[in-house]
Amino acid sequence: MATKVPLPLQMFGRRLVQLRSSVTAQNMSALRLYSTEKQPEEAAAGSTEQKATASTPEVEKLTKDLAAAKEQNAELLDKYKRSLADSENMRNRLNKQISDAKIFGIQSFCKDLLEVADTLGHATQAVPKDKLSGNADLKNLYEGLTMTRASLLQVFKRHGLEPLDPINQKFDPNQHEALFQKEDKTVEANTVVEVTKLGYKLHERCIRPALVGVSKC
Repeated sequence: MATKVPLPLQMFGRRLVQLRSSVTAQNMSALRLYSTEKQPEEAAAGSTEQKATASTPEVEKLTKDLAAAKEQNAELLDKYKRSLADSENMRNRLNKQISDAKIFGIQSFCKDLLEVADTLGHATQAVPKDKLSGNADLKNLYEGLTMTRASLLQVFKRHGLEPLDPINQKFDPNQHEALFQKEDKTVEANTVVEVTKLGYKLHERCIRPALVGVSKC
């Protein structure tokens, strides 16, 4: 004969089973929730690690590209500065050449006129000064030659052409041409003691050296 379980005990048993089922269900739900929350975190962490691993070669490549770009930029900047310097030097040379052409463009013409000035000088020196007072025509000729030569020298001066008369000056090979040496105890050695032909300079440039005689000890 089966033992009859009291009603209160039966109710307590059923309540215990319900509580056990409820606790089990809550634990399973919490476990599922934890798993659901953990998986995105693990996935995000894994993605970050993958990105970091993948970005390392890319960063190295970008660093190398940046270094190469800086080197190329420095090289191009150096070439640019050199080109500017070359252009400036060329511009200065061209300006100097243009200025010299304006100043010394008449150099050949001046050299030709120097022969005319020399001829007038020789002509005035050839006139006998002691006969000027007794010969009016000779005097007029002499005065005309003198005035013509003086006028020509004024034109020379106006255009920067000046005579060189280095008498009693130290011999300068850049402006004088020595034809002979002459003993002279009254001056130092290498002093110009005689000028046989005047020299000329155009704007400080000697276009014809003076022909001179130089003293010697």
